[in-house]
Amino acid sequence: MGDGTTPVLTSAAMTPPEDRTEMVEQLAAHRTLGVAPRAELEWLAQHGERCHYSPGDLLARNGETPEIMIVILTGHGAVYIDRGSGRRKFMEWQTGDVTGVLPFSRMTTTVGDPLIDQPTDALVIHRDHFPELIRECPVVTATLVHTMVDRVRHFASSDWQDDKMVSLGRLSAGLSHEINNPASAASRSAKQLAWWLSRAEDAASELVAAHLTDAQRTYLDALRHSGAPIRGATPASAIERSDREDELVDWLARHGAETSIAGTLAEMGFSFATLDEIAATLGDAALDPALRWLAAGYTSRCLATDVERATSRISELVSAVKRFTNMDRPTVAEPASLGGALADTVMVLGAKARDKSIAVTLDVPPDLPLVPAYGGELNQVWSNLIENALDATGVSGSVVVSARADGRTVVVRVADDGPGIAAENRARIFDPFFTTKPVGQGTGLGLDIARRIVRRHDGQIEFDSRPGHTEFRVILPASSGGAAHVQESA
Repeated sequence: MGDGTTPVLTSAAMTPPEDRTEMVEQLAAHRTLGVAPRAELEWLAQHGERCHYSPGDLLARNGETPEIMIVILTGHGAVYIDRGSGRRKFMEWQTGDVTGVLPFSRMTTTVGDPLIDQPTDALVIHRDHFPELIRECPVVTATLVHTMVDRVRHFASSDWQDDKMVSLGRLSAGLSHEINNPASAASRSAKQLAWWLSRAEDAASELVAAHLTDAQRTYLDALRHSGAPIRGATPASAIERSDREDELVDWLARHGAETSIAGTLAEMGFSFATLDEIAATLGDAALDPALRWLAAGYTSRCLATDVERATSRISELVSAVKRFTNMDRPTVAEPASLGGALADTVMVLGAKARDKSIAVTLDVPPDLPLVPAYGGELNQVWSNLIENALDATGVSGSVVVSARADGRTVVVRVADDGPGIAAENRARIFDPFFTTKPVGQGTGLGLDIARRIVRRHDGQIEFDSRPGHTEFRVILPASSGGAAHVQESA
């Protein structure tokens, strides 16, 4: 089973139970159906066929219409699913379980590959008998309905978790790139900062040895505070900057000062008149260490600012991801800010947008009403919709995420300028496992799960699509608790 080979559909023969009394006794001991009256168990034994399965037998093919209900008397099997990340066990059944299609089930196609793992003995009932089964076996029918509800809950929970893990996997890949840039910048700036601080200390030692007067020290300290606080204080074209640096190199060389600081002095914006004044005030002996001290101090402050900006960016990203991946699921809905959640989602998907040079616009008013929400569940909706929009949009396209109050509701719109949804696919986009993406790039669960989450929040999700414009709208009831005001996060 684990070797990746394709299993073969079983051809095991189904035969009427030779001893119906023995079959009824087995059903009476069955963990799921044993609670039913004996008359109903006798009906099952009369209308079913015994089947023996061997390990490796495939009960149905993925995508086929299920035709039989299988009452497991002894044995074990499982459903295996491949959603692009490799084949894995999705759910299993064993002695005392019922699998296959059940009465009232709306399952139209088999999901995954139901495969026998151990020798299995079962009672098989064809779905053609279901109308009579429902009429003649009310206790069995009620029991099977409960089984079906549990199975649907398992499928929903598993689908939800699978989609979350796939989304988080893609998110982590983009986030690693997103964090790596500021982390590398911070590391690089920190290394340079250590070197420039050492340069500043050396220059300061030389200034101490120069025995400056109190007036000279006061003058030099005033120069330090008058320097440009951040890079880019003197904007100029590359040619203008290069010409100025060449002139500064000439000036420094004429005054016997180190020429390697010409670029820094150009950034600081000192004029030649100021430099002449410095030379006249400090004298030749102190000029070179003074200029190196000023340049080292200025560059150190710039590098410290770079480190602060880079680490603040990392902190913002980590905070956004913590909010985005909020795993708390309270039993009651609590008022939540959509503006902050949408901003966090746009931030964590920022790397993907930049990779395709897509402009993402976030338009959310600060006074947007809060909405009742269960933990971070709605974040999965925003992630699926925005990521789909990014996938649908071409290079250098645009995506607009907006939200507005509309009466007692809040409407969130995610629009892109991609080619639109093909007419033949529009009726199927919310179907589970339906995807137009290449194998391994989509589970086909995103929109189905988004719709389930929105419905859980008493909302609606709808869309319009035409070439050049696709818009998904999520309509949610507003909370009675008021507006979010300044609850947005960057």
